Amino acid sequence: KEAVVDDAEITEAPTETLDELLAQLHQLVGLQNVKDELESLIHLLRIRTIRQERGRPLPQTSLHMVFSGNPGTGKTTVARLLSKIYARLGVLKKGHLIEADRATLVSGYVGQTAIKTKKVVEKAMGGVLFIDEAYALNGRSENDFGQEAIDTILKAMEDHRDDLVVIVAGYTDLMDRFIHSNPGLESRFNRFLLFDDYTTDEMVEIFRMQCKKGCYQLTEEARPLIRDYIAEESADDSFGNARGVRNLFEHVLVAQNNRLAAMEKITREDLMTITADDVLRARGKVD
Repeated sequence: KEAVVDDAEITEAPTETLDELLAQLHQLVGLQNVKDELESLIHLLRIRTIRQERGRPLPQTSLHMVFSGNPGTGKTTVARLLSKIYARLGVLKKGHLIEADRATLVSGYVGQTAIKTKKVVEKAMGGVLFIDEAYALNGRSENDFGQEAIDTILKAMEDHRDDLVVIVAGYTDLMDRFIHSNPGLESRFNRFLLFDDYTTDEMVEIFRMQCKKGCYQLTEEARPLIRDYIAEESADDSFGNARGVRNLFEHVLVAQNNRLAAMEKITREDLMTITADDVLRARGKVD
């Protein structure tokens, strides 16, 4: 479940078991390098727990992360799952996730940014604070208060090492510059996960999953047209990966709904079927 609290979205603590959460992670399309990295981290945390139970010294382990990649590559989805996995592994008390950005953290008035940021951090205690487009916190001008937000977050990370995880996310190059712009950020963020763009095959699979979720079926003639549609649209750098696929899916449904609305009698099969004509109309290939 998700809610909005003071402009920050909150994903609630887990109700699923650890095995169910890991299954959800591995069912995500693509992201193999991300899955491999997280699996290694999960193994490390499991062994760390055993060492703790047996009274052995514990290695220093930072759970703070940098997620880098283009929009629509699954960064927020993975962060939500990871916050719950951390809770099930016992490294976080709650496992909820707070989503924040510059607007959530920075005020336009002197002395207000630290207060605003502290409130968001307090809500994230026991869970994960996920900051999207974190590089936007870098000062835009002499009178910018973004640095105040960064300093407040860094202090919270130091003061609450065992009860707060921070994940910062955004475009790869911009995130790299952001982390290396501040010694405090460099010292606290040493885990980097790269979220690659989806391949055409992976985006076709995402489209099929959308169909399955909505109980839709593609006709044989429609399937290659969907692939063509995705390949054509994703050639544009602004496409947006999985987000772009979801937009295309909605365009196809609009075309299907328009076709069904013109029919006198609509069967159950009609409601479930996406035809080649629907895809062509969504692409603007048919008037």
